[in-house]
Amino acid sequence: METQRKVHFQDLLPIMAQKLGGEGLIKELCHGFKLLMDSEKRLITFESLKRNSAFLGLEGFSDKELESMVREGDLDGDGALNQMEFCVLMFRLSPQLMNGAEALLDEAFLPESRSRQG
Repeated sequence: METQRKVHFQDLLPIMAQKLGGEGLIKELCHGFKLLMDSEKRLITFESLKRNSAFLGLEGFSDKELESMVREGDLDGDGALNQMEFCVLMFRLSPQLMNGAEALLDEAFLPESRSRQG
C-alpha cells in the first residue's frame, strides 16, 4: 500500500529559504499573506483563510484547524493575522526553518540597516 504525504506550504519553507535566501523568502511570505488576506480588512481572518486556503495547499484543513491556526498566530488578540503575525507563524510551523531563522533574517535585514548606517 502506497502512502501519500500531502506537502504543505510550511514544509516548503526550508527549500524556499535555501533557494531564495532570506530576502527572497520574506518576499514570498508577504506574497502568501496577500493571497490569504481579506482585501478590505488587510488581515487574514478565519473566513479569508478558509476561502483562500487552496492557494497554499491548506484545502484539506478542517474549520477547527484553520481557526486554531489563526488563534495560534494572533499575537495581538484581535482575532486575525497581520503580515508580521503570519510570517512569524509560518516560521514557527516549520521547525527545520526555525533552526536557521536568525541567519535568514540577518541576511534579509542587515544590508538594509548597513545602508542606513553608512
